[in-house]
Amino acid sequence: MFLFDAINSSLQTILNHKFRSLLTLLGILIGITSVVAMFSSVNGIRLVIAENIEGMGWTNMLVVNSGAQRGMRGRGFGRMGGMQTAARRAIPLTYRDYEALREELDTKYIYGMVESWNRNPISREWFRVRATNEDYFHANTFYLKEGRFFNAFELSRGMKVAIVGPTFSEDHFKGEDPLGKYYTTGGHRYQIIGILDEDPLNKAGTMQFNPWQRNWDLQAVYIPLRTGAMYLSQNMSINYIAMHSHDSEGFADMRNRATQILLARRNMNRDFSFQDVSAEILQFTQQMDEMLKNWGIALFIIATVSLLVGGIGLFSTLLISINERMIEIGIRKSVGARDLDIFFYFIIESVTLSAIAAIIGIILGLLLTQALGMALKTTIPISILSIYLGIGFAFLIGFLSGLYPAIKASKINPIQAIYYFE
Repeated sequence: MFLFDAINSSLQTILNHKFRSLLTLLGILIGITSVVAMFSSVNGIRLVIAENIEGMGWTNMLVVNSGAQRGMRGRGFGRMGGMQTAARRAIPLTYRDYEALREELDTKYIYGMVESWNRNPISREWFRVRATNEDYFHANTFYLKEGRFFNAFELSRGMKVAIVGPTFSEDHFKGEDPLGKYYTTGGHRYQIIGILDEDPLNKAGTMQFNPWQRNWDLQAVYIPLRTGAMYLSQNMSINYIAMHSHDSEGFADMRNRATQILLARRNMNRDFSFQDVSAEILQFTQQMDEMLKNWGIALFIIATVSLLVGGIGLFSTLLISINERMIEIGIRKSVGARDLDIFFYFIIESVTLSAIAAIIGIILGLLLTQALGMALKTTIPISILSIYLGIGFAFLIGFLSGLYPAIKASKINPIQAIYYFE
């Protein structure tokens, strides 16, 4: 009952001095808003980056190239290095190597790649013909808009069928539906069985992850890997083989097993190299984490300064209110209120003011987080930790700011308080 009376009295005091209470709350409110927005946005952006990196097919990824490791080119990830085709040596990777790895390895995804640049005879624009399998589309988060992926018969027999990107469809068929039609390129005629959808990871207004490369991917024509090995290269050779382990724990085992298989097939000649994309991506994510950490520190400093300013304002307000409430203090003590009761009345008023600021600040912080999510066209999850921290900071600032005024008010002589204004 005492606690309820104390809170009720605090709310009445706050409502009787609305403007002063608002100014008192402002610093704490800004600080709490910063704390909530900071943690939610930093964690949310980190999550968005992780999801997009996984969607790009870069997580737990290992690429096998023929020849010794050297400067590479072809399929870059910008500054992150990337999966690129190594210079070919005497014994390139073959479709049989891919089949052996696919049959004997336990992988999440595995696909080979054969690439060839062709030119449209009408528009004179260049585009790529890429031979791969269905795992490529799943690993890189490309979805079908129409049609279907390659079936087992088409993959095993090297059938002349194709899946085209939406950009290729628009550029080469001028608004017509290409599904089921034939397209001739490189002297071979392919039936189009599927059309890829727009890029789900690089929509306008969202975070862009390697958009240049993915735009090229959506302008390409995709054919079965065996078909590409038969018609786009010599001796059934392929450019590279990409593998994804189920998780990071199985990555090393996948690499060791792949090494054993390839050495056994190549008479113990190590004429192949590995491109550890996961290590490069880890370096990139560490750099991003460091940048986000610095951003978080800057926001935390702003939040701390705002909370300190708010605490000082609350402290000053409570000291001033002691003089205004002298008669009230004297009357409360004269009817039996103890020093401890007066102490708790002021502490509870201080904490109540901070709690109100925390509630408003948390709401504003959540709204800012949602606004950031809308700007990035993604969903940023709310950080429960930030809400707990906001509430914790509010109670701590409220208690510390009200401690001295509460002690001072509790020590006032009731007779002097009653006759304070006379």
